[in-house]
Amino acid sequence: MRQQGVTLIQLTGVLALLAILTQLAVPAYSDWREATQHAVVARELAQTLRSARTRALLGSQRVIVEPLGNDWGRGWQTVVDADRQVLREHRLQRPLTITTNLTEVWFSPLGIPQRENGAFAGGTLQVCPTRSRNPPQRIVLAPSGRVSLRSGDALDAPGCAPS
Repeated sequence: MRQQGVTLIQLTGVLALLAILTQLAVPAYSDWREATQHAVVARELAQTLRSARTRALLGSQRVIVEPLGNDWGRGWQTVVDADRQVLREHRLQRPLTITTNLTEVWFSPLGIPQRENGAFAGGTLQVCPTRSRNPPQRIVLAPSGRVSLRSGDALDAPGCAPS
């Protein structure tokens, strides 16, 4: 008589193999998902800074990008300085750790980042990884107003505490 189907031993073996593969894949998927989320947040923040600079240049007015609740990790908003009109607000779905030496970014009517007292300003905003295996994402604001996005090694991330 020919056997049709699978035996209980074969089915148990396949299920055990599937469980092992799942245990190996879940951490890699979590790391990938977190790295992707942090990269998206960094791109959105860099694009917000570029848009604010462009708006300042085109409108010949001072434009400010400021954190929500004094915490860049919760989100940010773009505001016209003259009348405090909110141009754009971006709230993060989940709070992240974003370290920076900038409390807010002011773009002059010439598109140059300045401090409140008028001095030139440049700085770095760094989206810190939750897991140490992922590299931090950096948004670098040059004193000329150029915004660049960089990704680097966690050892090069002085503002991010190792987890």
